[in-house]
Amino acid sequence: MTDTPAYTPPKVWTWNRENGGRFANINRPIAGPTHDKDLPIGRHPLQLYSLATPNGIKVTVMLEELLALGHLGAEYDAWLIRINEGDQFSSGFVAANPNSKIPALVDHSGPTPIRVFESGAILLYLAEKFGSFLPKDATRAECLSWLFWQMGSAPYLGGGFGHFYAYAPMKIEYAIDRFAMETKRQLDVLDRRLGESAYLAGDAYTIADMAVWPWYGGLAKGQLYNDSAEFLQVQDYKNLQRWTDKIAERPAVKRGRMVNSAWGEPSGQLPERHDASDFQNKTGDKLKTPD
Repeated sequence: MTDTPAYTPPKVWTWNRENGGRFANINRPIAGPTHDKDLPIGRHPLQLYSLATPNGIKVTVMLEELLALGHLGAEYDAWLIRINEGDQFSSGFVAANPNSKIPALVDHSGPTPIRVFESGAILLYLAEKFGSFLPKDATRAECLSWLFWQMGSAPYLGGGFGHFYAYAPMKIEYAIDRFAMETKRQLDVLDRRLGESAYLAGDAYTIADMAVWPWYGGLAKGQLYNDSAEFLQVQDYKNLQRWTDKIAERPAVKRGRMVNSAWGEPSGQLPERHDASDFQNKTGDKLKTPD
């Protein structure tokens, strides 16, 4: 390990606004809104406020999968929240999610709107509401275990490895080594499980797969954190690669990953989604909409 200057933490931490990093302009140690702005509301009962990050993709994939099964009540409006511009700190968004993180869902189907925040909670809420993608047999516990595994593991991948490897203003060897080791361990956990079964909970595709796929499937295909796929040698995890490819071919997944996307190829972007017809003229037959 290379020599680095010794650092002694102060007795009392203070906020340095000039701490650098890609997201320094939106990071702050306090909660609450920074400005007044109401959230828009479309014509469907389900209103989603999000961005096509891995956490956002989980929910749009779930909604598209529900629609593909014929759950008409899962029709939704998806509104773009530009986190780099601080949309998540509006008074309306904070009312939907006091933690100011995407995604946030508001269900207007009942007499009183219900807010649901945290992506795993949204997946579970929708699965229970529509009775799909959450097993009712003994594999339910396995499904929920992998769902919560993802919720607990992703901060090590994103906030740990991803931050220090790709976004930190300086490369810190100890931090990168520490989180790369944990990320490799997580990849091995998944690869071993997927060597035992087709999907994480067993033979059936569930919300556990929807939660894990945008993060670890994205990592497996080199879609996260610059050249991290080569750095982590993700091609070695054969079972993870097989599972990732299989899920990526699902039509609902292809649609879901486009929603609230505002970067990349224009054909893959759908910043807002208000109707199934919004997918037309994007990538043709590959994104066929549910009947």
